[in-house]
Amino acid sequence: MAFELPALPYDYEALQPYMSKETLEYHHDKHHKAYVDNGNKLAAEAGLGDLSVEEVVKQSFGKNAGLFNNAAQHYNHIHFWKWMKKGGGGNKLSGALQKAVDSDLGGYDKFKADFIAAGTTQFGSGWAWVSVKDGKLAISKTPNGENPLVHGASPILGVDVWEHSYYIDYRNARPKYLEAFVDSLINWDHVLELYEKAKA
Repeated sequence: MAFELPALPYDYEALQPYMSKETLEYHHDKHHKAYVDNGNKLAAEAGLGDLSVEEVVKQSFGKNAGLFNNAAQHYNHIHFWKWMKKGGGGNKLSGALQKAVDSDLGGYDKFKADFIAAGTTQFGSGWAWVSVKDGKLAISKTPNGENPLVHGASPILGVDVWEHSYYIDYRNARPKYLEAFVDSLINWDHVLELYEKAKA
């Protein structure tokens, strides 16, 4: 199953002023495309070209760094684009998700503070996550392209803290970018969809 670059689910101006057209053009059209192109080449060389992206990620972790890095970043970005929408963010969680955030993460305000802290304190490139692990929500951070799939968890929300995801718009102010992501960009519908799948 060859990797394919998905189209953005909105136009390049849709996320302004929180994420610029220029950022999306570079991030989606250049960076994500490179993960797809390199991932396809490396997956074919490793004889894993027919597997789903999730399987390639799991099977290459710890064994084939080049393939893992590109496949994991492809997986992460497929969802990253869907984790954002125009007019998103804020405390607009649906019932089941709100309940889980309250019981597992100490409520919305604590989730927001802890999620932003995870993204801010991830040294260098990486991601901050909310995942379902053992039936409960957990916040974590990972370096580079690593994600919760390889730690027995199902990611339901992630934010990219590689510099290319925010430097054009926020320069070195990563916490400001993370606040804008939580307050104004999160697509809670996609989070809920992944939460329901992970709980099924």
